[in-house]
Amino acid sequence: MDKPKIRIRNVFIGAIITTALIVAYAKRDSIQAMLNSQTTSAEINEQDDHDHTDHDDHTAGAVQVLELSTQARKNLSLVSKLAEPQDYWKTTEMPGVIIDRPGLSDHGISAPAVGVVTQVHAYAGDTVKSGDKLFTLKLFSEYLHNTQSNLFQVTRETILLNEERQRLNQLAQSGTIATARIIEFDQHIRRQQALIDSYKQDLQMRGLNDEQIQEVATGKFISTITVTVPTTATEEPSFEVQELQVNLGYQVKAGQLLAVISDHRSLYIEGHAFKQEAPSLEQAAKSGWPLEVEFAEDDSEHWPALDQAYKIRHLSSTIDSSSRTFDFFVPLINQSRSYEHAGQSFMAWRFRPGQRVRVRVPVEQFHDVIVLPAAAIVREGPEAYVFRQNGDLFQRLPVHVIHEDRLFVVLANDGSVQTGAYIAQGSAASLNRVLKAQSASGQQANVHVHADGSVHTDH
Repeated sequence: MDKPKIRIRNVFIGAIITTALIVAYAKRDSIQAMLNSQTTSAEINEQDDHDHTDHDDHTAGAVQVLELSTQARKNLSLVSKLAEPQDYWKTTEMPGVIIDRPGLSDHGISAPAVGVVTQVHAYAGDTVKSGDKLFTLKLFSEYLHNTQSNLFQVTRETILLNEERQRLNQLAQSGTIATARIIEFDQHIRRQQALIDSYKQDLQMRGLNDEQIQEVATGKFISTITVTVPTTATEEPSFEVQELQVNLGYQVKAGQLLAVISDHRSLYIEGHAFKQEAPSLEQAAKSGWPLEVEFAEDDSEHWPALDQAYKIRHLSSTIDSSSRTFDFFVPLINQSRSYEHAGQSFMAWRFRPGQRVRVRVPVEQFHDVIVLPAAAIVREGPEAYVFRQNGDLFQRLPVHVIHEDRLFVVLANDGSVQTGAYIAQGSAASLNRVLKAQSASGQQANVHVHADGSVHTDH
């Protein structure tokens, strides 16, 4: 080949290389300029075009950046939020279950006397209130008959004694009889009244109401009684009939269980902990620190927001021999709503005994830290990274993790994430895979995000 031709060729190749370098540097400078600006939009995920303000961002090593379109971010369900320092409680997670609260939730209804069930007024699943009828019993108790007879007899005797007392009082005033006779008579009347009160109390315990007892005192004996829902001292609750122990025609004894009714307003969260976790629980209980509770299978969208603090009431003093755990108990106020069907009212409860929960017990408090969802961080060996959004650009930033759990990651507020920066709240692993593919090729990646969230790149 002729030397002039070789020289022309070399000049031509040199011109091409020079042009390529100029373009590359221009592109690099353009990307760097975009990285060194920060959006001021409060709705960064809703906008594609916005103004930027300058700030310094020094990242060790080469700048690594991705560009994602609005549609790509939607397919990833990618949301960015402002990084703002806050206080955060480190917690330890423990399993638990919702249970009835002994003495408050379940109520046993017993037969007040010997008799036969002649009517059943409520069945399993029905909603009942204080004073509502549950059963009607036909009585054939000799003891109950004798008590009614005694009440009637003593009541009549007391009436006669009071009439005689009035006559003697007139005689005492005229000096015909001594005053001591009146005093002795009054003592006898008081003993009779004590007997009346005793018989009345016995009949009340047997299921008779005040009106029925007054009828007995006049000689109208009661042969049937109605077993009702007990009256409570607090606001009138609604009970659910859990189960019936007897049916129509059953002969029952005094004290025999007829039914179980439940008031699920007051429940317990029963947590399970190992012995080594006892100090954390004791400290939380002593200090009154509120716990975090995650309810399994909770349809929160269709119920009012929960407005209650979950605090430990007490710790169990025994350890289960099989699970090697001990229990702790947290009061839970339930929510309910009623509905009508076929002319009857029924109750639906938000939380039900047997429902599983996760309990997070506070252990240590961090001050002035950055808190992100767990999916916002990606790891490569000992290093941890998050992605800062700036418009369509996502820059990978190294961060110092001081704590993480199943839900959240806590970052040191050391300047690696600047206050006011927009940080991607999830999909960090997907973004990092695309970034690594880009770095390996040495070219800017064309990012494709599918509807299922999977990501790949074309170059």
